[in-house]
Amino acid sequence: MKAIQSAVIATALMISSAAAMAAEKVVVHINEGTDKAPAVLNNVKNLLNAMPKDTKVVVVGHSKGIDFMLEGAKDKNGNPFEATMQTLKARGVEFRACANTFKSRNLDTKTLSPEAVMVPSGVAEVATLQLKQGFAYLKP
Repeated sequence: MKAIQSAVIATALMISSAAAMAAEKVVVHINEGTDKAPAVLNNVKNLLNAMPKDTKVVVVGHSKGIDFMLEGAKDKNGNPFEATMQTLKARGVEFRACANTFKSRNLDTKTLSPEAVMVPSGVAEVATLQLKQGFAYLKP
């Protein structure tokens, strides 16, 4: 009986250790325009600097939150967002833009930055990442 109890305890410890070692996952949600994007991108940088190196970050934009993901988009000082997106992408950050927004705003999907990918629905993407993939939610 003691051998079985020891095996059960050892298995539980291994499972809990594996869970503790699993990569942290955070979805960053943006639905505001380019005025908000610098703060969001800065929050992502700070998050990456403070979290373990294998932390997975996905930025999901819909509504005006896709605006910084469009080719040629710049902040109020004229700095292109694409440069920051490239730096963050090199650190493993993914950028996902809402196809519903493109459709409702009659935007050409070819204007999406190559640093981002299109998803069918931004809000559904956020929900799926949280509910099915265990991502923590952050809305700066």
